Amino acid sequence: MFLHQKKQHQNPQRQRNKKIRLDSISGRELYYWYQRAKQYAIANNIEPKEVDWLLQTITDLSSLSLRIGSFQNQAQINSKKSLSELNLLWQQRLQNRLPVQYLVETVFWRRFQLKVTPAVLIPRPETELIVDIAQEAIKNSIFGIEQNCHWVDLGTGSGAIALGLADSFPQAKIHAVDCSPEALKIARENAINLQLENHIYFYHGNWWDRLEFLRGKVTGMISNPPYIPTSDLEKLQPEVFQHEPHLALDGGVDGLDYIRYLAKSAPQYLVSGGVWLVEMAIDQSDKVVELLDRQEEYYDIKVLPDLNGIDRFVLAYKS
Repeated sequence: MFLHQKKQHQNPQRQRNKKIRLDSISGRELYYWYQRAKQYAIANNIEPKEVDWLLQTITDLSSLSLRIGSFQNQAQINSKKSLSELNLLWQQRLQNRLPVQYLVETVFWRRFQLKVTPAVLIPRPETELIVDIAQEAIKNSIFGIEQNCHWVDLGTGSGAIALGLADSFPQAKIHAVDCSPEALKIARENAINLQLENHIYFYHGNWWDRLEFLRGKVTGMISNPPYIPTSDLEKLQPEVFQHEPHLALDGGVDGLDYIRYLAKSAPQYLVSGGVWLVEMAIDQSDKVVELLDRQEEYYDIKVLPDLNGIDRFVLAYKS
């Protein structure tokens, strides 16, 4: 759960056409604003590259034109925001520490452009790997289970993981669950925008509560559950602590409340050889492996790294 920026994907999946109001800003005016915004970012301990990301999101400027400043010679630049609106957005970033993704309600994740609001956790680049791990896990299952069956994303939030699964396993049925109605609204909107709504079933509830009909039928369970110890929440970056939903962050006293529950409950739903895959905090791998070992219902338990080489995921198979 890092406030980590990733370069905009070059080929985000085609979305349904929407009418977007465009304003025009002179290249010279925008260049002046750009230089000042970067100075303020540095003064406020914010990564200057966030200014680039913001402009690439609301205009058609490339990273190269921003880097060399060539856009200042353009007479007019089309923008989804006027210069005054852009300035107000950046003031919110500086003064309120509002994450830039929430400012424009956009994040790029895998090959998707997703809508995000403070109702959902911002999907991180590190979490993108969880879908790739799921794909490899199916290939390596000794039971040879069918990948195109039932996959479950518990605590779906923005729907990112469910969307990744629907994209990777187009013949499978994806079941996405969240206890937040506001989060499910965003997840459904993302599925519609990406034309994947016919591949995903959304449920309002807690974890497995709405999925009793899937007992013994689930090919894979994936989750990025809350895993931050309650006492550590205040130590998080202000962008995270003040603006992202604590419901998606707070994992209880030791941070393992929900991972412990998933370890215990999942065997009732997974098929033999079914995939159990979760994201966790940096220092939780030994404890999570121990939880799974104690269950005596899993085999081939593995700890896997994220993009930075940090232990981030635990993969296991149902015996």
